[in-house]
Parts: sequence; C-alpha cells; structure tokens
Amino acid sequence: MSAYFEKLSGALRQAGIFQPCLLLDLDRLDRNIALVKARLDPGLAVRLVDKSLPCLPLLSHIGKALDTVRVMTFHPPITQAVLTAFPDADLLYGKPMPVEAARAMLSKGDATMSRVCWLIDSEERLAAYGALADEVGIELRIAFEIDVGLHRGGLADPEALSRALRVLAVHKRLKCEGVMAYEAHAPHIPTLFGGPGKALARASALAAAFIACLGVDQRRILNIGGSKTALLHRFGVANEVSIGSAFLLPGDFDTPGLEGFQPAAFIATPILKVVEPMLPGPPYISRVLRALGRFPRKGCYLYGGKWMAEPVFPAGMKASGLLGLSSNQQFMGLPGNARVKPGDYAFLRPTQSEAVLQQFGSIAVFSGGRIVERWPALPMA
Repeated sequence: MSAYFEKLSGALRQAGIFQPCLLLDLDRLDRNIALVKARLDPGLAVRLVDKSLPCLPLLSHIGKALDTVRVMTFHPPITQAVLTAFPDADLLYGKPMPVEAARAMLSKGDATMSRVCWLIDSEERLAAYGALADEVGIELRIAFEIDVGLHRGGLADPEALSRALRVLAVHKRLKCEGVMAYEAHAPHIPTLFGGPGKALARASALAAAFIACLGVDQRRILNIGGSKTALLHRFGVANEVSIGSAFLLPGDFDTPGLEGFQPAAFIATPILKVVEPMLPGPPYISRVLRALGRFPRKGCYLYGGKWMAEPVFPAGMKASGLLGLSSNQQFMGLPGNARVKPGDYAFLRPTQSEAVLQQFGSIAVFSGGRIVERWPALPMA
C-alpha cells in the first residue's frame, strides 16, 4: 500500500501540485467500470448519478464506456450544466423539486428542459406540477417516487399510485414516464430482521406491484437501486439502475455488493509540520496522556483539513479528539516510528463522493504513473 501512495506522491511532485487536491486514479476507475459491465444484469441500463460524479469529463468518460446517456440529477445548476454539455442526455430528478424551483427553470424557455423528467412524490405535488404545466403551456414528463422500504417519502403503496394515476388523467400536460424506487436501506438490515437479501427481495417484489399499476405507455423509466444494490438485481421488472459512487468507491461504499472494486479517489495534501505534540497547558498533562495511550507521541499538521474523509497514508495516521478538527491546519496523530517529514504528502479517502469532489475546484487525473489531466469539477452553487 505504501508503494502505491509513494507513486501518487511522485506524480503530484512532478505535476507541481503542492496544495490540497482531489486525485482520481483513472486506471482504477476503468477497472471499476469493467466490473460494472461484467456484473450488471443484461436487462438493465445504467443511469449515472450526477451528484456523486459532479464533473463533466468524469460523467462523459463513464457514459461513453457504458454507452449510456441516462443521468439522475439533483440540483438545478448541475442539471443545466449536464443538459448543455450532453445534447442527448436524458435526465431524471432523483428527488422531488419544489415547484417554485421547477418554475424558475422552466420560465427561461429553454428547450433542453424537455429532456428532464420531474419526480412526483404525492398527489399534492402532482396537482402543483399540473398547474405549473398549464401555467407555462408545455408538456412535462414526470415519474412517481415509490416507497419500497426506505420510508423516506414517496407513494406509500400500489393503491396510492393507482389513485395518483387516476388523478393524472385530469392534468393533460403531464406525461407519466414511470417510477423511481430506492432501496438504500437493504444492505443495512440486520440478520435478526431478515438481512440484506430478504430486504432486497421485498423491495423488488414491492416495486413489481407498483409497476403493475402503470399502463403500457407509462413504463419507459422503471428505475431502482443505487450504488450499493444495483449489481445485486437479477431478472426483475426494472429496466434501469442508478450508479454513481460505486465507480469511485468512497469509504461508505465498502459493502458486499461491491466486492473487488477499488477506491479511485483520494484527497492528497502536503504535510506542513512534524511535531512531538503538546496540548496547551502544563507539559506534564501531555506526558501523562501519552503514557496512558490517550495522546500520540508523534504528530503532524496538514495543509487544510476537516474533510469528509478518513486517513489512509501515512499508515496509522489518525485525527485526535483532544486537539479537534481544523479546516486550516488539521492535526493528525502518527505512530512513534512513522518516517515522515514536512513536504511529504498525506492521503485521505473520502467517505462519499458527492460534495467532496467539488471542494477543490478541479480533479487531478492520475494514469500510468503520472498526472495526465486536470478535470474541472462542477460548482456547488
């Protein structure tokens, strides 16, 4: 493992990068893409999740490799950037947007909005979007959010969907494209309550019951799954799965459904100082806490910090609860035998990819032992 991070360090030095950055290992990413291709049910298409892959070149790279133009979107500025960059992209909102937000987007008269499918989670929102469609005078594509066990919202049961479909007939400018189901709870169900396998089977069966309520012309988008579960679906009624974070495998995605995938994104940052750490106050307090194993005998300060990430190199590096976190100079404890010096790089593995990839402005792309490109991340606002 240390040899790998030494190689990354050398590439950063060669590229003249001496500040915190997000580093993407393109070779690992390509291997993860290959695993998705190999394990994906052949009856399923992939819809890329833009909040987890908030970088147009990254979305383009994965989309071309998987031959998909489907995108799940979550935030209007990113929605607009994706629509502009990819003329063939088909977008599905992954959360119901406030009708005022939809109105603001549609009022611009942008023809690309016809490629957006809006998510409806209740009869109230259905009525609001129906009124909006009449107000702006255009047809709106919609999909219904259905609850298959996560209980985060959406239509609660197939009968609720049937009622909504009856109400839909009143709204002539709304066109139902299908449903979106999300079962992120399944991998976390304890064995005592049936375990992940049964939870996933129940979610799939419930999704099938919802889908049975749809007309033949209302089944273009039958979406289920996320990165943790997408590759576990076999021979179901869905026709697409959503995948984002799995391609980069941040720490929160070390789950049974992603065996063999490798972390492909890291935060790299220079070490500013290497110290024998001391707490404020009398020196004997630090000595006592070190003797008790409550405070490290060696430490360092990083350039930046307080990221949603866990340290992975140097080995044994970890945050200290006694000194807390800092987004300016993060203190990290080190093993007493750690051989590090100022100017060396520390590496942290993001716990998630959404938001984290956007914190550094651009992404340093590593391939074949060197930094080959800088990809601009999409802005957060």
